[in-house]
Amino acid sequence: GIRRAARSLAEAARGLAADGLILLLENTAGQGSALGGRFEELAEIRRLAQGEVEFEIGYCLDTAHCLAVGYDVATATGLRRTLQAAETALGLDRVCVIHANDSKAPLGSRVDRHEHIGAGHIGEEGFRRILRSRKLRAKPFILETPVEEEGDDRRNVEKLKQLCRRSPTTTRR
Repeated sequence: GIRRAARSLAEAARGLAADGLILLLENTAGQGSALGGRFEELAEIRRLAQGEVEFEIGYCLDTAHCLAVGYDVATATGLRRTLQAAETALGLDRVCVIHANDSKAPLGSRVDRHEHIGAGHIGEEGFRRILRSRKLRAKPFILETPVEEEGDDRRNVEKLKQLCRRSPTTTRR
């Protein structure tokens, strides 16, 4: 399980050394027997592999995967708890990037189905909170949404920009 994943990571990276290189582990949706959905699993893989490689290992958090594995990033309380769990297990300073995507599958479903920003179970308000979170807003976000028709990426980027903007009706959280 986790030990094998860490060994495989170290073996694959053997001989790879570069100044400033950071390898990122991404959380999974927890489908089937997939490891790395829970933050503690990612932290353990990193802990076991870090001493075997000549570069830093960090994390990429995927918003849809968080929701699928049971971290409620869609609500204010859930996001606060999720970020506290990530801080405790991973250290938010080691989270280098966020994959931004909504989820077609509900909380805890363990199903990896990405959706357009605001159109899934995280929703617009969930993304507004994620994007404006003091703990996340300085991190880069990479759009990872489905492309079903021309212009989808542009529309998703515009939606993210819209959700980042403050409006007179938006309350501060």
